Amino acid sequence: MHQTTRILPSSHESLGAVDNGDAFVLDAGFIIDPKHLFVGPKIGEGAHAKVYEGKYGLQRVAVKILQPAGTPEDRAKLKAGFIREVAMLSRVKHRNLVKFIGACKEPLMVIVTELMEGKSLKKYMLGMRPKLLDMRSSVCFALDIAKAMDCLHVNGIIHRDLKPDNLLLTADQKTVKLVDFGLAREETLTEMMTAETGTYRWMAPELYSTVTLRHGEKKHYNHKVDVYSFAIVLWELLTNRMPFEGMSNLQAAYAAAFKNVRPSVSENIHKDLVFILQSCWAEDPDVRPSFAQVVRMLTAFLCTLPDPEKNCIDLEKRSVETTAPESAVATRADVAVNTCTKTSEKGNSSTDADTPVGNSKSMFQCFANCFLSRYC
Repeated sequence: MHQTTRILPSSHESLGAVDNGDAFVLDAGFIIDPKHLFVGPKIGEGAHAKVYEGKYGLQRVAVKILQPAGTPEDRAKLKAGFIREVAMLSRVKHRNLVKFIGACKEPLMVIVTELMEGKSLKKYMLGMRPKLLDMRSSVCFALDIAKAMDCLHVNGIIHRDLKPDNLLLTADQKTVKLVDFGLAREETLTEMMTAETGTYRWMAPELYSTVTLRHGEKKHYNHKVDVYSFAIVLWELLTNRMPFEGMSNLQAAYAAAFKNVRPSVSENIHKDLVFILQSCWAEDPDVRPSFAQVVRMLTAFLCTLPDPEKNCIDLEKRSVETTAPESAVATRADVAVNTCTKTSEKGNSSTDADTPVGNSKSMFQCFANCFLSRYC
């Protein structure tokens, strides 16, 4: 690790209230004492923040420092965004979400998370290109992402910027974690949110419009924008290509929104994965599955791939529990899991129905049928 430098003077101020009077107080356990925070080399940069490798006490961490904005209005927006991001990070916990360690508001707005030792998913895939990821790795990565997104959606959070840049690998390059809640928002029944957020190439069609919105104008959308973005990421995992090749970012967004263009699906992609792709990037948001449904279908498909270390039926039964274990929500999807599991265990008259792979194929078809019938 590079030598680190302490750049923040001592302060122990908790997060206060945003300018509009909405109070937010961070749990004392998440308040960072800047005198114990050391900041080293820069490892990332966005429009409003820079990310550094650092140490907090003896722990290696990632340090996100928000850059001071120019006008009072910009500073107020930055502060509100910082408090919103910290609020969401401190509220959700999942093995596929980057671990939140703490934050401080003074002398700078700083967010500290676990340091991911692996590369971003984007850099990882670029390093392999034109070679493809093996099927199991692609599906396992997709399952990690879907579980992280399911956790967010269960907690009423829309990420709005799901893309390979915001997906980081662990040191062993076997697990993916979602990062960067800078554009994330709470989803409510009445809220209207700013349009054209996120990154154009991965942006859901309903987020983009050729008609320029007046400054500050809002438009309706919901959590299904993340499902569309997931489909584009899944396609990348399966093809290791840039989506909408040969198009600029704006051309890609226009083609997706107004010509219903999607990345080409080759014959080499398994039909079950094609079903998931086409369901997730459907033009009508209401037609797209939930991430809970995506998790179940991916889990069932994963069990059709050879892996003697896995008990597929047990994995299927746990698919609901591993997505959002702290949720008290019980839905008809849970009934569907039990129904599909019993169906797969019983098998049918076909030759492979008595094998784990045959059971898993039945499981996938059952989940797919549940989704199509709106049972899940």
